Amino acid sequence: MSTDAVLADLRAALETERDTLSQQLRDLGFADGETGLEYDSNFADSSQVTAERGEAETIATKLRETLDDVEHALAKFDDGTYGRCESCGDAIPEARLEAKPAARHCINCASKHR
Repeated sequence: MSTDAVLADLRAALETERDTLSQQLRDLGFADGETGLEYDSNFADSSQVTAERGEAETIATKLRETLDDVEHALAKFDDGTYGRCESCGDAIPEARLEAKPAARHCINCASKHR
């Protein structure tokens, strides 16, 4: 598996990504318990408001999914399983983790899950 310095860098990258994603969700009004940005109910073009709200909800859903993956990876650091494929148990190559620190699967298993 990777060296301690590489692991520390990967964990720091995941923590930074978690903070960035959380801030983006807050900016969209989708932090814990929030339902999104408030729109003026008197706005003349309600279809535009509906479209913008739908777009914001779609973005927030994707951000939440990514945040879940990042938090899952950080939990794996804590339980000592980070860097292991969740399907086959083999070590995930360092290059893959550097490219995608929240990777759950080695490249072979990831290609099977598509």
